[in-house]
Amino acid sequence: MKHTYKITGMTCGNCKATVQDSLRQVEDVFNVEVSLENQEATITMDKHVELGKLEEALPSKYTISQKEEKNVFASTNATSFQQEEEKTKLQQLKPLLLIIFYITVASILLHYKNWNWNDFMLDFMGLFYIVFSFFKILDLKGFPESFKMYDPLAKQVHAYGWIYPFIETALGLMFLMRFQVNIALVITLIVLGITTIGVTKTLLDKKSIRCACLGTALKLPMTEATFIENAIMIVMASLMLIF
Repeated sequence: MKHTYKITGMTCGNCKATVQDSLRQVEDVFNVEVSLENQEATITMDKHVELGKLEEALPSKYTISQKEEKNVFASTNATSFQQEEEKTKLQQLKPLLLIIFYITVASILLHYKNWNWNDFMLDFMGLFYIVFSFFKILDLKGFPESFKMYDPLAKQVHAYGWIYPFIETALGLMFLMRFQVNIALVITLIVLGITTIGVTKTLLDKKSIRCACLGTALKLPMTEATFIENAIMIVMASLMLIF
């Protein structure tokens, strides 16, 4: 479900970012879009969040109030939002699951005649990084904002969110070209290890935020699937370093 609220107290881009980040931290809030020009915030929720909770999340400088909208299409929009809310996790994660499926099948087909586990894992990891970095680069401006919502390093170092897609691209090429594989494996453990810590904390805190694993082009919720995909890569990297 989606609601639009009036926000007062915003005077600059930093205010907009503060309001957006604060509201995104509220439980059951899936996405927040803030308009500085209109002094509004459009909030997408997994389930209804009381106005009081939203107000508590904001610094005292800002106030939030319900915006009353008169729209002849209101009933149609309400139906649309209700249908969106009723989507199951599996339906929401369909794009992610399909991409992982295709990457797995492609990696198997590359080696089915002369099967080798190491080569399969290297190609899986390489294709994984290349495909996922592609979706992140599609919206290079929006990705850092979504990524820093759960990645501990991106929260502290803003530039990290900007260069992360290119780190993934470089790692993907290193695996596919078999170039400095051990270095790429170590970097994988560090980079995905940091992200997985943030993902785990988000899941344990039961926060409803958008997953940036496929950038912002596809609106995916943060679920256990995000943890699993990172865990698969970490396990593969660990096995290859050990054996």
